[in-house]
Amino acid sequence: MDHASFCPRFLHAVELVGRRWTGSILRALLGGPARYHELRSAIPDLSDRMLSERLRELEAEGIVTRSVIPETPVRVEYALTEKGRALESAIVAIAAWAQRWVSAEPQASSSTAGSGSDAAASHPRAAKSAGKS
Repeated sequence: MDHASFCPRFLHAVELVGRRWTGSILRALLGGPARYHELRSAIPDLSDRMLSERLRELEAEGIVTRSVIPETPVRVEYALTEKGRALESAIVAIAAWAQRWVSAEPQASSSTAGSGSDAAASHPRAAKSAGKS
C-alpha cells in the first residue's frame, strides 16, 4: 500500500496518539483532572522526563490543558480539553481490544527475542523451526 495515499491528518493523529505513553496519559486523564504526581503514580515505569515531554506535546496540540492554581503551595493540574475528550471512544475501544486480544504477559523485546532459547520459548514459530535443526 502506498503511504502517499494516507491522509496527512490521519498520519499526524496516529503518530501523535501512538507515541509511547501518550495513550496511557490520555486514559488516566479520562478520569478527570490530575496533578503531575498523580499521573506519574498511575502509570508504571513512566519517567519524569517522558511524562513532561508528552504533557507538553499534548498541550501544544490542544488536547490537554495545564492549569496553575494559585494556592500555597502552587498546584498544577492537567485535564483533557474538548478535543482530548473526543478521543475517549478511541481510547475505550483500544482498551476493549487489548482486554480481548493482548496477552497480560509482556512480550520479549526485539533485542532479546532473537537470541537463545528464550526466543524459541516466547515465539511459537521460532520454537518449531528451532526443533527442526
